[in-house]
Amino acid sequence: MYAIIETGGKQLKVEPGKRYFIEKLPQAVGEAVKFDQILLVKNDKKLDIGQPKLKASVDAVVVDQFRDEKIEILKHKRRKHHMKRQGHRQDLTCVEIKAINNEG
Repeated sequence: MYAIIETGGKQLKVEPGKRYFIEKLPQAVGEAVKFDQILLVKNDKKLDIGQPKLKASVDAVVVDQFRDEKIEILKHKRRKHHMKRQGHRQDLTCVEIKAINNEG
């Protein structure tokens, strides 16, 4: 069984019992999270596709809050003696999916 959820402006395929890194959520470590922006749910016999969203939910728990590794952005213009260097670290949340609830 799996579902496709929308969180942080991105779509993610999730399965119960697995951990995923998503954009930072306001919940603290150990708190429960309920995702209600569900686009698709597939179980063993049935495929439910939302038009555009389903009346379903995904239950998860926050495992960790952390910052990702630094990425470096380098902009360079050849022969112009111009170079700009910049870095970015994204705040992430690790969630573990507990259950997929499909009401539809």
